[in-house]
Amino acid sequence: MLAELRKARFPLETGLLVALCFFLPLLEAPKNIVWVAYVSCWLVNRVRAREFPGAWGGRWDVWDTLIAVWIISGFVVAAFAGLHGNEWRGTIDLVKYASVLWLVKRSRYSASEIQMVLGALIASTVIGLAVGHWRILSGAAKSDTLQLWSVGHVNHTAIYLAIVLGVCTSWLFVRWRSWRVGMRLIALAVTALVLASLMVTASRGAIGVGLALLLVLGAVWWRRWRAPVVASFVTVALVVAAAVGAKFEVVRKHQDDVEAQNVLAFRDGIWRMGLVGWKRYPWFGVGMDNYKLVTPERVKAWRELSGSDYDPARYVHFPHAHNLYIGALTERGIVGAGILAAVLIGWFVSLVRRRPHAQSDDTTWLLWGCSASAWFVVVAVGLVNTSLHDEIGILASVLLGLWLSRTTKTSAS
Repeated sequence: MLAELRKARFPLETGLLVALCFFLPLLEAPKNIVWVAYVSCWLVNRVRAREFPGAWGGRWDVWDTLIAVWIISGFVVAAFAGLHGNEWRGTIDLVKYASVLWLVKRSRYSASEIQMVLGALIASTVIGLAVGHWRILSGAAKSDTLQLWSVGHVNHTAIYLAIVLGVCTSWLFVRWRSWRVGMRLIALAVTALVLASLMVTASRGAIGVGLALLLVLGAVWWRRWRAPVVASFVTVALVVAAAVGAKFEVVRKHQDDVEAQNVLAFRDGIWRMGLVGWKRYPWFGVGMDNYKLVTPERVKAWRELSGSDYDPARYVHFPHAHNLYIGALTERGIVGAGILAAVLIGWFVSLVRRRPHAQSDDTTWLLWGCSASAWFVVVAVGLVNTSLHDEIGILASVLLGLWLSRTTKTSAS
């Protein structure tokens, strides 16, 4: 790795990005320090190289405008937020992952640098999982749920793992035929660990989407190689059969919720509260990270003001929406949610329009698979969980940024 860094155009910058990816699921303070250092180093490098804004990673394009508007929208929403609490803190979270997306997108990292970045994401996840499993087995964890230390809650950990599963699977599909037996076994073991750990989380949404992702990646790889679709189908079939036959925790959890007539685990009540808050402040919302301020007392008062009745049994108070889209509407209003929708739609369009051909190189296939995995997980799990924030947001931004940097460079050449 050190040899590759010496060959890099900006070795310290690359090293800081690798460090950010490494600390991302592991340690909170180092992650934040490295983020500041990476942004600062990136800017200093471009100034010293006399690469002025118009030349940083190519000409200004639609994505640059979209990312800039996305960042600005956070400040606008905070300034006009209907409620006041943590709206500026929520803006900082958006600035973090959107800035990483922007800088990575406008960089020219080589194939070897890209592999170091992705390798750091996988290595840190493996280390985090080792610590997480040990904490459960040793009784050191406060709960018996599997958590990556810096990512936190088991549902958020599961979303992170689902994305990393896509990264591991994409790399496996890309390099399998060129790897020696030893490397194949290591890659299989790492992918199996991530998949098994995802099952341990018992997060129904993330597990279902993660398994569906394997089938999607296998199907897309059909135009390059036929084996992945068979391997994906067999893997998913075996996992589902084992989960049902052995009654994994995720199966028992779902059965309990069905018997209790609570399949959504109170999410419908949480969503109703959010939608009432959005109707009260439709354009700019209640403020990012202010979902918890939509209290039963406020909902009751707002319903009465609109001439509607209030049944407390239909509403559940919770700190966040458990839904990417309702959360965005409630906290950011039509303005902020509309811009987020534009980002997600633009991301999907870039994946469809630039889908690699059978003759495309390994790096293009790898980055497409990683970016597609992040999009699929964020969008699909977003139906039942808050799937784009903090560490998950930075992870998704790195993967999207690397993909956009590749497509921008390709189209310019």
